Amino acid sequence: MGVIDLDAFAAEVGAEGPVTIAGLGSRGGAVPGVRTVYAPSGVEWVQPDEMIVCCGAGTPVDELVAVLAEHRQTVALPPGGTVGGALSVGLADVRRLGYGPVRDVLLQARYVSAVGEVVKAGGPTVKNVSGFDLCRLLVGSRGALGFLGEVLLRTRPIAQCSQWFQREASELFEVFSQLHRPVSVLWDGSCAWALLEGHPDDVHAQARGASLSAVDGPPPLPSGSRRSVAPASIVTMQGEFVAEVGVGTVHHAEPWTPPTRSLRVLELARALQHEFDPLGRLNPGIDV
Repeated sequence: MGVIDLDAFAAEVGAEGPVTIAGLGSRGGAVPGVRTVYAPSGVEWVQPDEMIVCCGAGTPVDELVAVLAEHRQTVALPPGGTVGGALSVGLADVRRLGYGPVRDVLLQARYVSAVGEVVKAGGPTVKNVSGFDLCRLLVGSRGALGFLGEVLLRTRPIAQCSQWFQREASELFEVFSQLHRPVSVLWDGSCAWALLEGHPDDVHAQARGASLSAVDGPPPLPSGSRRSVAPASIVTMQGEFVAEVGVGTVHHAEPWTPPTRSLRVLELARALQHEFDPLGRLNPGIDV
């Protein structure tokens, strides 16, 4: 446990010239050819009774998870990389169905703005936030609105039992409809995998009721593209894929070009980015 020096981080970011931020490089890394800074790292404090933790944005997610495990708690961020990288990209892992989106993890952030100032957004509880919740805007902004320095995150208890199961399934919702609040259900067109958590007796009773067999883990996810699609599109999908049932995310082996955003959405995004960073110095070339 230590103290995060945000003033030093803000001074490093400065107020002039293009600058990019990097973590462990697992989610894209720094913008090439631009001066690079690194967010503070380390767990500052844990409050298990309040189920919150404060850490530097440069803290590796796996390190944070290990610290929280001592308190039988964890955090709903995808493994690997840094905490700041996971928040800035904003993509959940296959547990989103049960754990919720990444934006729900962030309660408070202290970030460095485009003019090199430390700005506080959010609060230690949801009730402390009035008006627009700026934290939700920062999640998924890829550092283009500000560089995360210190974050306060919501934690969750570690389940007594966490187990993946599998069975053949010809229909998208065939297994999903037989389960009560699964953490994840995956489907590849012919087989389903389910992650169940809770009391061991309840977990295995659910599995027996749905004719599921225990397996070591989920299937490998195709890495060609990640898509958000409607259920009707999933059931007609061709090629190698794994769909997150109930979420609408599909991991496909083939590349994919997402639909172009409408002109109104583009104008709004550009206006927002200009408001936060008029000179475009933070992660130049990255759009919100």
